[in-house]
Amino acid sequence: MPLSVGDIAPKFSLPEGPGQMVDVGAEFGAAPVVILFFPLAFSSVCTEELCGVRDDWSAWAGLGAKVFGVSVDSPFVVSKFREIESLPFSLLSDFNKTVAPQWGAFYEEEFFGLNGVAKRAAFVVGPDGRIVYEWVSADAGVQPDFEALKAAVESCRE
Repeated sequence: MPLSVGDIAPKFSLPEGPGQMVDVGAEFGAAPVVILFFPLAFSSVCTEELCGVRDDWSAWAGLGAKVFGVSVDSPFVVSKFREIESLPFSLLSDFNKTVAPQWGAFYEEEFFGLNGVAKRAAFVVGPDGRIVYEWVSADAGVQPDFEALKAAVESCRE
């Protein structure tokens, strides 16, 4: 079951490359945090989603948001994907599948013949460490509502 608006966001650390840990939980309270779970790096819909954030980066930066992408790909894959697509935010590897299930953003059943893949989901964690926006899609082909995400981030600044 996904986390809900008002829940305390579970803190976590994940690698963004081999041996490069990022403590996302340490960012809770410092600024609004956007967490984008995505199924698989280099897939068409995931590339479109994350490059869309990249292409609108000035808006995200203007809101003061800290953005993190999370998938079950290996640290090597997320690092290469970030490099190739010139993404200005961290992509993190939940290769051991500990974070996506905890956040309710995880396919327990098969996803295109693969078991244990992150769902497409978006969360905003506010300055008090609580979730202020939650969206988990049953359809991996659907993009998050980025305007609603930005509005949630903006609400953290009021």
